[in-house]
Amino acid sequence: QVRVTESGGGLVQPGGSLRLYCGASGRIFSIDAMGWYRQAPGKERELVASITSGGSTIYSESVKGRFTISRGNVKNTVFLQMNSLKPEDAALYLCNAKRLLTSPGDEYRELWGQGTLVTVSS
Repeated sequence: QVRVTESGGGLVQPGGSLRLYCGASGRIFSIDAMGWYRQAPGKERELVASITSGGSTIYSESVKGRFTISRGNVKNTVFLQMNSLKPEDAALYLCNAKRLLTSPGDEYRELWGQGTLVTVSS
């Protein structure tokens, strides 16, 4: 079974840093892009950052210069380095695997993890 899992969330003071991990496991042939989204209580889910299989990245304007998305050395893993965290960064951070194929010719899938909670508070 193909799944996406995240870890690395926690409580951090304003100005602090966290590093989130996301891994897609199972029978995977390819993934076009992996990304991080976040959802705060009462707010819509928003894209934070994403990275394609070719290494192209995009960031939300609110995190540019503070967050960095990167691919891990292990295939189908990504990290989100979050620096200079602000209270408004607090949210459930969810990893997304977009256009995932389990085998050539299969249908594309989109998978979500369960999320990892980031709390920014003094």
